[in-house]
Amino acid sequence: MPVLEVWKAKHSIVMKRSMASGYAGIDNPLFYKDNNLMLFGDAKKMLDEVVATLKAK
Repeated sequence: MPVLEVWKAKHSIVMKRSMASGYAGIDNPLFYKDNNLMLFGDAKKMLDEVVATLKAK
């Protein structure tokens, strides 16, 4: 599986339902980086809302 070096990005957005740890029970350090934003909710629904908002502008 390829590794995406997201921590090197200027900005990143993680879509997640909650701050609960994942399957392995390990926190992802990316969540706490200054260049990361968290978007909570169902990923498909939230992305559809983001796209609709951008199209409206």
